[in-house]
Amino acid sequence: MIAVDIDDQKLEMAKQEGAIATVNAKNENVPEAIQEITKGGAHVGLDALGIKDTVLNSVLSLRKGGRHVQVGLTTAEEGGFVSLPVDLITAFEIDFVGSIGNPHPDYQGLLNLVASGRLNPKRLVEREVSLNDVNEVFENMTQYKTKGFNVITKFS
Repeated sequence: MIAVDIDDQKLEMAKQEGAIATVNAKNENVPEAIQEITKGGAHVGLDALGIKDTVLNSVLSLRKGGRHVQVGLTTAEEGGFVSLPVDLITAFEIDFVGSIGNPHPDYQGLLNLVASGRLNPKRLVEREVSLNDVNEVFENMTQYKTKGFNVITKFS
């Protein structure tokens, strides 16, 4: 896995979770860096942010026959529309796949990974919050200030 972000702390977290390489999009041309690291492009690019730059970087980082996975929707600013290089997508036979959630049949496999210790989701929890903190958490998310999951554990 190659992690791409503009925050060095988040990139360091990705390394700790197993990323073999990181690319800081503030300092590097993402598609060029990934093409070089992978010697020809990534097999799969995954974007969970939904802004035009991250979607485009993912698509441009793919090799022929690659697959872009868009996790979740675009931001309000994009309004569901992102300009993409359709000729390149066609010429490189790139798959563009959308995913909005985790299907029920996948839960058991995911839980097995947690039970075996191969996956430790607790390491990705930035903080536990109360229901009263939800507005602050959403505000931080919209400003890209979170560095992990914020989990509601207090409901009163």
